[in-house]
Amino acid sequence: MKVEPECAACLLSRAKIQTYQATTNPALRFRCLAEIVKLLNKEFKPTSVSAEIGTKRDRIIRQLTGCNDPYAYNKKIANQKALKMLPKLKKIVESGYNQQERFKKACLCAIVGNIMEFDIPGHKFSLNDLAKCVREANKDLVIDDIDKTYELAKKTKSVLFLTDNAGEIVFDTLIVEQLKNMGLKVICAVKGGPVINDATIEDAEISNIDKLVDELITTGCDAVGLQKNEVSAEFLKVYDSAELVFAKGMGYAETLTEYKLNKPHLLMFRTKCVPVANYFCVPRDKNVAKLLT
Repeated sequence: MKVEPECAACLLSRAKIQTYQATTNPALRFRCLAEIVKLLNKEFKPTSVSAEIGTKRDRIIRQLTGCNDPYAYNKKIANQKALKMLPKLKKIVESGYNQQERFKKACLCAIVGNIMEFDIPGHKFSLNDLAKCVREANKDLVIDDIDKTYELAKKTKSVLFLTDNAGEIVFDTLIVEQLKNMGLKVICAVKGGPVINDATIEDAEISNIDKLVDELITTGCDAVGLQKNEVSAEFLKVYDSAELVFAKGMGYAETLTEYKLNKPHLLMFRTKCVPVANYFCVPRDKNVAKLLT
């Protein structure tokens, strides 16, 4: 998925917010933003991928400020909010009258969790918004390949689950539980280091997803989405051997659509920005479960 013109404003806006969270030094803030402007001037072109530029942006900010995780506090709060909601969501999932229905409800809850994203222009969320989105999850599902994926999963032995944000990863446990109930081996991958508000090993442990999956790994890098030139050889080996991939969030949607895929991938996300919504030909602020085969 290539950038649209407005992606430049978003990349710069998030750079400003991250920089101000990372340091209070005015001179350092100026230097960071100047370097990001240089980055955009060099790399923002019609053939660019937003996730790739975003990765370089974040590394510049961390390197210059010395702050390894500008979103650490926001991630902590997101995890706390999600854990508070989890019991209610479990009841929703368990109300499904059969395995397929429970699987779909779990997927819907996990997709709604993707609204827990910070600093996208025009996108804000609160705990009340989250509860409302859960209630309206099915109505807001504009691309629905969940049943198709369920049928694939029934014939599958192993699944790779690519997580997205902190907080959201708590809701991902609902899908993992359903996959395990179906008898599948589930490997979960989080990011190898802080990148925006994406989940890392620490968030996986807070969410308890590490206790549910057969194996918890990292991508081996701090890149947005899945960039094959960035991930570790160990991760790539697991990715290549997986029969079915669940990929959460817009970052994975932006990057996986750049590759020729040799296995089914279920992209699960909320269209939190217009360029992503445009790419998938759906409105903004809707739920997507798109199966790529």
